[in-house]
Formats: sequence, C-alpha cells, structure tokens
Amino acid sequence: MIAAVRPDSWNFPLFLHVLGATLLFGAILSAAILSLVAWRRPDARALGRATFFTLLIAALPAWVLMRAGAAWIYSKEGFSGNNDPTWIGVGFIAAEPGLLVILVATGVAFWWRRSNKPVAGHIVAVLSSLYVILLGVAWLAMSGKWG
Repeated sequence: MIAAVRPDSWNFPLFLHVLGATLLFGAILSAAILSLVAWRRPDARALGRATFFTLLIAALPAWVLMRAGAAWIYSKEGFSGNNDPTWIGVGFIAAEPGLLVILVATGVAFWWRRSNKPVAGHIVAVLSSLYVILLGVAWLAMSGKWG
C-alpha cells in the first residue's frame, strides 16, 4: 500500500536503485560462484580471468548505478539523516563499505589472474561470499521496511 501513495516522480530513481542493486547482487554472486568453483580446480586460470572481469565490468558499474539511484530517491523522499528508518541504515551499511569490498576483491582478482596463485582465488571467494550475504540482509531489510 505504501507504493500506491508514492508520487510518480519517484518511480524512475527507485527503478534505477533497484535495477542497480539487482545487477550488483547478480554480479557479486557470479564472482562468488566462479571463485568457489576455482577453489577445487587446479587449472583455474580462466575462472580467475572471468571473476576479474565480472567484478570490473559488472559489479563496479552496478554499484555506481545502485548508489546513484539510492542517493536520488533518498533526496526525493526528503530524508535528512536524522531519525531515518532502520532499513535505510542497513542499506547504507551494505552500500558504503561494499565499494571497498568490491575494489579489494577486484584488485585481488587481478592479482589472481596474473599470478594464478590459489590463495588469491580463496580471498576473492571469501570476500564476495561475505558481500553476497550482506547484500541479502540489505535486500531483506529494504523489502520488509524494518523499523
């Protein structure tokens, strides 16, 4: 029922935010799956390359789209940072450090691609898996409007 009350001018920024978040979740999940599959395979050079390009070409632009849409809808809804609902705080907790996680995972995936060292793939697998969990919690919080 909340969506029925929302003005039409909020639809496009909200769409961009949700599209970016969905693409981000898919890209990070793909990177996690690729790196976890590579964990068991000694000939994982192609998987390292695929993981690196997934993070670079899909996850980073998706994060930018998600964050830009979030900032736009946040300003449209008139929030100011004072007494924001809990679900917005959870979103900030997932988004802001998420860029650092993506950048570190991309850097380690680049190292993995260049050196083919299994430890780099393990680091990417752990980082991307943890970020998938964090994004899932944010998704649950935002869809359920906690607080």
